Amino acid sequence: MTEMRFETSASSGLPENKALPLGRDGAIEEFARAFEAFKETNDARLAEIEDRLTADVVTEEKLARIDAALDQARHRLDRISLDRARPPLGGAEPPRDPTATEHKAAFDLYVRAGESGGLKRLEEKALSAGSGPDGGYLVPPTIEREVLRRLAEISPIRSIATVRVVSGGQYKRAVTVNGPASGWVAETAQRPQTDSPTLSELSFPAMELYAMPAATQTLLDDAVLDIDAWLADEVETAFAEQEGVAFVTGNGVARPKGFLAYDTVANASWTSGKLGFVATGAAGAFPASNPTDILFDLIYSLRAGYRQGANFVMNRRVQSTIRKFKDADGNYLWQPPLAADRAATLIGFPVVEAEAMPDLASGSHSIAFGDFRRGYLVVDRAGLRTLRDPYSAKPYVLFYTTKRVGGGVQDFNAIKLLRFA
Repeated sequence: MTEMRFETSASSGLPENKALPLGRDGAIEEFARAFEAFKETNDARLAEIEDRLTADVVTEEKLARIDAALDQARHRLDRISLDRARPPLGGAEPPRDPTATEHKAAFDLYVRAGESGGLKRLEEKALSAGSGPDGGYLVPPTIEREVLRRLAEISPIRSIATVRVVSGGQYKRAVTVNGPASGWVAETAQRPQTDSPTLSELSFPAMELYAMPAATQTLLDDAVLDIDAWLADEVETAFAEQEGVAFVTGNGVARPKGFLAYDTVANASWTSGKLGFVATGAAGAFPASNPTDILFDLIYSLRAGYRQGANFVMNRRVQSTIRKFKDADGNYLWQPPLAADRAATLIGFPVVEAEAMPDLASGSHSIAFGDFRRGYLVVDRAGLRTLRDPYSAKPYVLFYTTKRVGGGVQDFNAIKLLRFA
């Protein structure tokens, strides 16, 4: 079996060299060993601060290197989990649906040679709008399903939000602002008429997201190339990066509206239509004394019914700061994942790493906590389209691939923010 070495040295502060198998178990063990080294070094740093009121520069640098190694180990673990979850797209067994078989063959011919006659006939038969050179052609359902499945794995907010697939340009839902009046009555007593509920309509339009992978004609002529897998691989990362930003900070103009783009209010004065926040009391930082208390305040600002499925959302730099926090018994609040497909936890709640979340700064909302399954909605417009362009970047062939996606907050009770101010 191929092996990799967990490179260590006296300067890195990590354990002695040990060969690890290149796979999921080795990655988990590597991550656990790195965190043990992190705890040991951070304990030494805290002891230096207690003895001399300041930490040694060498210890600080050593801790920073181990912290970076933890992030790298986490990314390797995520990649291994994603790769193991990918089924082969181009198997020898053809789809059972004859129409799907015909669509796949026609799409393969279009991508390789630019022959669009077969796709035109199929989309005319299905009365599909927007077919032809200007609108592109629908990719086979196998590719669309695989792209969406992979996005659910690597797009941080999509992986914890509710996802709806719609056939129109937008999704609308009615929400109750204040429910009908209710009360207790005796078995034979007269039932008074209750007030009608007040309803409000939320609208989630689907915006267009595109990626433009390129290939040489020589690559496309290679019969061994699995066109389905190649296209899914090329567009998944581009789509995930754009979604990751939009679902957090998007302004709702030609893109989804991120949860940080909504109006906020102090949680004690919360009203519907705004996200509540808890302030740390320190500009751009955690409180100087008992910094962990504010995390508990954030957790309990959320109703009990929402806490059961709640997650922390933050970027890796904020997570790096929190890794050093301990409880009153000296236990670290942040804990590494127990398996490749699990998330790290903070005070028992999963931590979702979203790089679009802001760094610590005065007035920033750098940590979100809530049940995003109930709080945030992602809307996917059915259909993934590709337009072949062999002219714009010769000798490369471009594939202008588009999908329509929207998003926004659907339950303002379900998400709370930590404001560093």
